[in-house]
Amino acid sequence: MASRPSHDIPYTIRRSPRARRVRVTVDPREGVEVVLPARAREAEAERAIVELRPWIERRLAEQAALLARFERPPGVVPYLGFDLWLREEPGRTRVHRRGDVLLVPPAAAGQRDALERWYRRAARGEIGPRVDAAATRLGRTVTRLTIRDQKTRWGSCTSDGALSFNWRLLLAPEPVLDYVIWHEACHLVEMNHGPRFWALVARHCPGYREPQRWLKANGAGLHL
Repeated sequence: MASRPSHDIPYTIRRSPRARRVRVTVDPREGVEVVLPARAREAEAERAIVELRPWIERRLAEQAALLARFERPPGVVPYLGFDLWLREEPGRTRVHRRGDVLLVPPAAAGQRDALERWYRRAARGEIGPRVDAAATRLGRTVTRLTIRDQKTRWGSCTSDGALSFNWRLLLAPEPVLDYVIWHEACHLVEMNHGPRFWALVARHCPGYREPQRWLKANGAGLHL
């Protein structure tokens, strides 16, 4: 991966053997990235940045405003709609929860990575039982459950019954997590987004449209 400036818009280049065309993404934490097909010239990245400049600037402004809206005082992190307070302990390498306090390593000792590992473990503990309950109600079987950190997806379901969820859902209010779980669980029955699928979601998750809208509007701000 290489970093390049385009006037006053810095960006990185990543080559992907699976990419069929030039793609530009804007992430609130990682900045602007240009994905190039394996044989594309680097000049194509610069051309894409110039052509998409108005869209990139608009996205950067929107994401800056979103991050500002989610900003918390130092030492506070979100958890399913509530705040948890960080307490640094010298020598600690693993995060431990005690009520509404998280005992964490010092910032200089890998606190951010330790926090993410804790959220991943917590996500499995929160999501696993809910997925099992949803599958039971639907009369279906989950073959595998994985917790990931996708950039653009909150969950997925495969045709063989494997479900995957993004750990960052724990940074959202609890109804958002429940909606995504039901959304993916209903794909165990309907592998599409047709009328029968949405009717099934509405039957098991009444009022799902509100958390759905919340996630669409705020999902990009769900970062530690």
